[in-house]
Amino acid sequence: MIASLASVRSAAVAVPLLLAGLTSAAESPFKVDSREDILKSAKTLAEDLMALYEGNKPGKIPGILPGPPSDFSGPYYWWQAGAFMSTYIDYYRLTGDDTYNQIVAEGLMWQTGPNYDYLPPNQTASIGNDDQCTWASAAIGAAEAGLPDVKGKPSWAEIAETALSTMAHPSRHDDTCDGGLRWQIPPSNLGYDYKNTISNACYLSLAARVAKFTGNETYADIAGDTWDWLVNVGFIDEENYRVYDGGHVQNNCTDVNKAQFSINSALLVQGAAYMFNQTSDKVWRDRLTKITDATLENFFPDDVAFELPCEGRRDACNIDMRAFKGITHRYLAAATELAPFLAEGVLPVLKKSTEAAVKTCTGGESGRECGFYWSEGKYVKPEAVGKVGPFNVGEQMNVLAAVEGLLVDPATGGPASPDGPTETNTGAGPNQTGPAGSGAGRFEVGVMTAMVVGLGALFVTA
Repeated sequence: MIASLASVRSAAVAVPLLLAGLTSAAESPFKVDSREDILKSAKTLAEDLMALYEGNKPGKIPGILPGPPSDFSGPYYWWQAGAFMSTYIDYYRLTGDDTYNQIVAEGLMWQTGPNYDYLPPNQTASIGNDDQCTWASAAIGAAEAGLPDVKGKPSWAEIAETALSTMAHPSRHDDTCDGGLRWQIPPSNLGYDYKNTISNACYLSLAARVAKFTGNETYADIAGDTWDWLVNVGFIDEENYRVYDGGHVQNNCTDVNKAQFSINSALLVQGAAYMFNQTSDKVWRDRLTKITDATLENFFPDDVAFELPCEGRRDACNIDMRAFKGITHRYLAAATELAPFLAEGVLPVLKKSTEAAVKTCTGGESGRECGFYWSEGKYVKPEAVGKVGPFNVGEQMNVLAAVEGLLVDPATGGPASPDGPTETNTGAGPNQTGPAGSGAGRFEVGVMTAMVVGLGALFVTA
């Protein structure tokens, strides 16, 4: 039994998780019974979520959600803003609605840093490989979706490739644990002694996406090598395809933390789908099939998204984990576009899970604020973190991601290359002739490894 669950960062600043009360059940204003319903619901959900963003307001920093908790300016760390941007990139790609493109482009570019690699100096105190990778994944997603480049700046694809190159640099890799990325980038950061799945799974997925977009097989090799490392170090269990959190370098990663988070599995689904799409290789198909089946089995009991390590206790899912469901939905939906053979098993589950999600959207003054506990079928007010809000970005982002994901079309074959569709890729972005096909990724996600303190177990998260 888990006694408590909080991120290392949250624990470091002693931010409490406070449980608020329940509200009575009511009928949700959001429907997903038809394409028209889905588009209408997604439009309103996108409006409501954007109302929580302050980066486009005078005096505020573009690309940032209220935070970080360490300076008491809000509950959100940098990675979650990258996931936020990716959610709107997918919204544009799947709906064709360009309402938020300028805001997203401004935020994406503002956060690139002086070298256009998503290593901004003001994030150094807490930046991890997973954080940088979440933002770089948003950039490659922007390229895939056809988000217009910013005049006089590198293209979105160039920015993603630059960030990936910094992650691949030998300085990020050492011989401890026989390789692999550490969680944190600066040696002075708490967590630098930890190698985790989120950093390496995001690296794998990003490399696979950049490989597909650029045609550079070197990046595909990175994806394959990283998968092998995750298996060899014990973070992917090939017996059951459970995906574990990480291990400490001082123990050569033999102290495998067996916490399972949906984002880790979902990132591997996405990465494997991109690799299968490019190679049609039986090895990648087998990996993709098994990791997808395990993700659905572990994180969708009764076909409704459930964050396994923390959701059993009302106050156990921290502010990071409360954003994982939407990211997982987006990656699974994208995988069906890249590997259409998955659609029959995945899409009905995502539909049922989304139906449960929108039923929670009956709270707040608007009567449509969304909750996190989808399996309960009713709104539950989000737990407050600290004294400065909003506290429901993750919940709103989850439901928007789930709803927009219902618009995927497996017949598209995945995202188009810069030169247009190939034989195995008949997709087209909103600026072309039809719906596009890939999930943009975070932290997205993500992003996280969490510290679970209970029965002597120590789980670390971003």
